[in-house]
Amino acid sequence: MAIFPSLFSSRINLTFYVTAYYIEATIENHVKKTMNIELPPPQRCGPSSKFEGIMVAFKGIWTKEFWRAVSGEFLATLIFVLLGLGSTINWSLGAEKPPPPDLVLISLCFGLTIATLAQCFGHISGGHINPAVTAAMVCTRKLSLAKGVFYVLSQCLGAITGAGILYMVTPSSVRGGMGVTSVNPKISVGHALVVEMLITFELVFTVFATCDPKRSDLKGSAALAIGLAVAIGHLFAIPYTGASMNPARSFGPAVVMCSWADHWIYWLGPILGGITAGAMYEYLYCPDPELKTCFGDVFGKSSGPPMRYREVEGCRRRSDPEEPAISPGSHSTLDVEKAEKAGISPA
Repeated sequence: MAIFPSLFSSRINLTFYVTAYYIEATIENHVKKTMNIELPPPQRCGPSSKFEGIMVAFKGIWTKEFWRAVSGEFLATLIFVLLGLGSTINWSLGAEKPPPPDLVLISLCFGLTIATLAQCFGHISGGHINPAVTAAMVCTRKLSLAKGVFYVLSQCLGAITGAGILYMVTPSSVRGGMGVTSVNPKISVGHALVVEMLITFELVFTVFATCDPKRSDLKGSAALAIGLAVAIGHLFAIPYTGASMNPARSFGPAVVMCSWADHWIYWLGPILGGITAGAMYEYLYCPDPELKTCFGDVFGKSSGPPMRYREVEGCRRRSDPEEPAISPGSHSTLDVEKAEKAGISPA
């Protein structure tokens, strides 16, 4: 039973250090603003240094703007799952010969819903509405890992809530599978994984391309382009895998209906496809000029001995990996962290 006092003591210590760190940061910011002086970095030793890395990783999440963005992701995913899954309900299910699902109806509903929500929530949260998009943003250093975790959690909770609401308002006689994604028995799980990777690649590549602030040739609606990418993916992949393209979209109805057959495909496939698309666009097809200069300097040959390369001090794309700037683009990426540093509200 000695383990319980130990766990209780550890929890008290963690709470104490978190509170102390927050108070210290508040005082330091106040002194900098009022007295216009630069304080030396605090010297920490002992147990507090153990938690310093944790606090740095979660820097920026204690702001009203960030929690507004998280709640925006929750609400946007709730609406998306509710409306998207609602289009899959076959109201003629009790008939003698019910018609097959209307693929065009389902595809347009998912695509137009995403386009509408991206336009509505783009300036609030970035309009990810998809853990695969969030994972791509984290891997391309447009969003910190700690903030990405909160985004994904809010998206999953929103998906569960949306699916639960649809379950309650839909009669059991026509509820059917309620849009739970499943692999066509005529294809293998490996083929299904590839299909999910490809359609999510197409979606995330569209997100990065249409929301790239470096482009000066962008015209029209980026939200509509992203919505059309979702619709195209559904038109192609519904017969194969149900066209998830979004782990949260599959997770919500799976929880409500307790259906987990091959569910891992709808997480691994979209996330791999999304990360691949984001990395290829950001570092291969349309790299940042500053990043190209950085790599050119690092790998440029020096005047020293052969096969030696000089190292450029401080050559980084961003000065703080935990505060990367999210390119605002035309709608779907919000620089929450930059707004926090500037002291303005992104909304």
